Amino acid sequence: MKTIKVVAAVIRDKNRIFATQRGYGDLKGGWEFPGGKIEEGETPQEALKREIVEELDTEIEVGELIDTIEYDYPEFHLSMGCYWCSIVRGDLVLKEHEDARWLEKDELMDVEWLPADVELIEKLTKNKLY
Repeated sequence: MKTIKVVAAVIRDKNRIFATQRGYGDLKGGWEFPGGKIEEGETPQEALKREIVEELDTEIEVGELIDTIEYDYPEFHLSMGCYWCSIVRGDLVLKEHEDARWLEKDELMDVEWLPADVELIEKLTKNKLY
């Protein structure tokens, strides 16, 4: 099975985290943490900064790694490095996503997360990281 390596930004603002709804591809409509594929020669942090500028026209600071989620979708294996991030500059303009929301802790399950992102949310809440 093909492995796809991606990075995801868990963007925090006080007690809220930022979620986006996919606007393209097989997983269109599902909610996720924004990010994308790591290109050859990039560190995960560089890839994450580039992806957020491309997708949301926003500059972020990448903090510590929360976890790497390993998830088998029917067509591929996803290896997703998830990092705490904060906004340095920009207004989170949706360039590729259908929708976005800032979610409080008690609102986390108000959206239909993609399966790999559900695993991250379970780790965040179980370990009281968020």
